[in-house]
Amino acid sequence: MPQAVVHVLFTIIVIDLFRDYVIKNKRSIPLLFVFIGGVAGLLPDADIPVYWLFKNILGIQVEWFHRTITHSLFFPLMFLAIALIFLSVSKKYFILFAIISFGTGFHIFLDYVFSGYIMPFYPFSTATYGLDLFTK
Repeated sequence: MPQAVVHVLFTIIVIDLFRDYVIKNKRSIPLLFVFIGGVAGLLPDADIPVYWLFKNILGIQVEWFHRTITHSLFFPLMFLAIALIFLSVSKKYFILFAIISFGTGFHIFLDYVFSGYIMPFYPFSTATYGLDLFTK
């Protein structure tokens, strides 16, 4: 599994390269949005502290649910749908949510390539896919 720093840095680097070499307009995507995109690269792993909270603090035994709903394609698509809602209202919020969608999607892509498997269609299917280029 790529470490958290890999998710953040790779996402920031890709967004910044896109901003500098594809769009070629640094004002359209401010550095704050690049940073938010990097933090969004961590969002799919938000289920880890939730699991820890349920198990260790509240004493509620739950099944391990890492790499389920937050690692499915529906998670970045949710942010993309929010971005599309803002498309006609505010260009700034459209870009922000599109970047968040990219950050979460890029996290899932990195896990697919480097760390074993993802369940892209969860909860409709529990089929796992992955390249697993770096096994432990």
